[in-house]
Amino acid sequence: MLELINFFNHPFFIIIGGLATILMIAGFIYSLYVIARGVLPVWYRLGKGLSKRRIAIFSDSQYGSLEQMISDSKIFRKSNIIKINKDDLKKADGETIFLVHWGDYKDKIQEILTLKKDSTALIIYAPQNEGRIGQEEMDKINLHRNSIVVNFRGRLLNDILTSMITTSYEHN
Repeated sequence: MLELINFFNHPFFIIIGGLATILMIAGFIYSLYVIARGVLPVWYRLGKGLSKRRIAIFSDSQYGSLEQMISDSKIFRKSNIIKINKDDLKKADGETIFLVHWGDYKDKIQEILTLKKDSTALIIYAPQNEGRIGQEEMDKINLHRNSIVVNFRGRLLNDILTSMITTSYEHN
């Protein structure tokens, strides 16, 4: 047994053990750095988005249903959801997420696109049973950054959440 202990006390094993320890510590520090650079900013942006960003809903016929769906998720606060009427589109000027019900606001889409900033997320909810979006309108929407067209209600929450992470938040 003493011979085995003496064998591993050889300077070669001491040097290799020291190098392995140094590499392990360096790997741990690098892992912390990668987490700090990659994951923490996403968590920070998501937390900031969930607590401060407001969702402007452009809808007349579906507003109550959309608001309830968003607030029932317990992800978004009801106080962060506002209704935008056709008469007062400028009310949405400072908001960072536009949720537009296509059936109610298809005639106002150009005004909404003009109002939208590059950092504003635009989510257009267009159920197929209310008619499809024409190719000309799709091309207009496609020209704008952070624009999403959704046909299913189940995708709305995911797209709102993703938009909060991927778009910037500037406090006004």
